[in-house]
Amino acid sequence: MGVCLMLFVLAWSVVRLWSVPAAVAMCVVAMVIPPCAAVVGNRREPGERWWDESGDPESDRWWRELDDRDDEDRRRS
Repeated sequence: MGVCLMLFVLAWSVVRLWSVPAAVAMCVVAMVIPPCAAVVGNRREPGERWWDESGDPESDRWWRELDDRDDEDRRRS
């Protein structure tokens, strides 16, 4: 977040005096950083399953059974 703020402030206080297109480019880069950071930060690891638990024991058992089948299929190939 600090990098984004620094890019905005530098773009419109310093860089715009020499080049407005460069200042706009810096703002575009600053605008793209937070969504990319959110995507990377919210990525899940392959073994993480905690959000898949619904609270319904039958549904959770069914999904675990499907996951076990996928694991067995991978081991066979």
